[in-house]
Amino acid sequence: MPKQSPEQKKTVSRVMHEYKHGELESGTGKEVKNPRQAIAIALHEAGASKEETPQKNAENLRKTKAKERSGKTAEARKDGG
Repeated sequence: MPKQSPEQKKTVSRVMHEYKHGELESGTGKEVKNPRQAIAIALHEAGASKEETPQKNAENLRKTKAKERSGKTAEARKDGG
């Protein structure tokens, strides 16, 4: 896997933090219990997946950063944001 940018590292860290605290949900809304699934979600949201094209990865990172800025993450929901 290529080196991650600081923004990607921060996103992966946030998603794994949500997983460890039981706040990470899959696309269907169910709680993620499998660590491998959590890692896959983190890499997808960070735009660091080796399974997707560079254009798709850049798009995923842009969407995630917009979600973080608008306060639509599980961490923000827990804090009342």
